[in-house]
Amino acid sequence: MKIIAVVVTYNRLELLKRNLDCLKRQETPLAAIVVVDNGATDGTHEWLDTQAGLVVVHQENVGGSGGFHTGMQRAFGMGADWIWCMDDDVFPRPDCLSRLMDHAARADVGILAPRRLMEGRVYTNDFLGYNLSRPFASMYEGRLAGVPVDGPTEIGGTAFEGLCVRREVVERVGLPNKDLFIFCDDTDYCLRTVSAGYKILYVPAALMDKEKFFSGDSWAVRNQKKKWKRFYQIRNSTYLNHHYGRNWAVRYVRGFNGVIGYILVAFFTAPFSKGYRWRDIPQLWRAYTDGLREKLGRM
Repeated sequence: MKIIAVVVTYNRLELLKRNLDCLKRQETPLAAIVVVDNGATDGTHEWLDTQAGLVVVHQENVGGSGGFHTGMQRAFGMGADWIWCMDDDVFPRPDCLSRLMDHAARADVGILAPRRLMEGRVYTNDFLGYNLSRPFASMYEGRLAGVPVDGPTEIGGTAFEGLCVRREVVERVGLPNKDLFIFCDDTDYCLRTVSAGYKILYVPAALMDKEKFFSGDSWAVRNQKKKWKRFYQIRNSTYLNHHYGRNWAVRYVRGFNGVIGYILVAFFTAPFSKGYRWRDIPQLWRAYTDGLREKLGRM
């Protein structure tokens, strides 16, 4: 089998170095490592250009979805049988890939997903299935965070943090939707994969460590920094519900429930905190309406 890793990076050079070192130490050898530099400005560009044995793609910052779209397209064109996708802040253990490939012979499996650990504890936002019919419940059913898993388990969705995609899946469902930019691109891709009849297999024996980012910021400062991401989160989750929802309530109400919570927080905190401003409220509403109109791309 020809397995090609795809790593998307942006302004985290030291983490990238550690990630690549882990990839090179895999017991199951990789045919190639594709690194997609999303317009980094911290010296990543220059460092990558000095490295032998990597396939490097430099591009403007098109977000995680655009990065994985580019990287998977390149790996597919290089003839990969499996494409191992990850961000630069996860570090697969030496036997991680081999543990995943233990299950590659299952023809019904389209995606293999590892177990991620943060400071030795299981870290997961994976889930068992999708709720596309009940508007007042989450789209994500059976989150693995609350489910003990001891062996390979079929799940509904995972993150672009180590998922390994079979070539046949790319042939059938295509590449990640680059217009999502950030947030929900992995959910969208997994949903498309499952809808096409493939299974996603979570393999707890395949371990990778995830970096923990500490922040001593106050609530206000933290929200100031992350506010731009909230717009994408609202827009893209609204898009998913509108695009895949099985009734009008999921298509319209679930996204409204999500945005109204953020609007209320902004409304009541704007007079007292710098976390949100009054001008953020129209932007939050715009994110919701863009999702309903399925108007994607960079905001």
